[in-house]
Amino acid sequence: METGMEEDDSASELLRDRFRLSSISIAEAEANKSGMEISEPVMTCVADLAFKYTKQLAKDLELFAQHAGRKSVNTEDVILTAHRNEHLAAILTSICNDLKTKEPQSERKRKKAPKKDDRDRGAVHIADA
Repeated sequence: METGMEEDDSASELLRDRFRLSSISIAEAEANKSGMEISEPVMTCVADLAFKYTKQLAKDLELFAQHAGRKSVNTEDVILTAHRNEHLAAILTSICNDLKTKEPQSERKRKKAPKKDDRDRGAVHIADA
């Protein structure tokens, strides 16, 4: 019987292997389009680096959402992870804006109006003399 830690490790290995295969497949397809060849060790190295980068990216996204007091990641978190790469951040912002304009108005989440009790908590009442 596997423990929870062993199950997590096997799931992570399976995910890594699938990611590696997908990365290699994409690299081969792009190389074929360009009429180039990529050696097996180079493709494996690139796939491993991409997996490690993606793993770190997922951790960053989780931390950004937690810092904002949320349990789920949103588009602003994704854009924030790209802050060191201005070109990528601009592309992600553009994609996000395009998605927002295509989203029907009725499906957009609306912010709930604060309850009366919540509004009164931050106010300071001064009695007239």
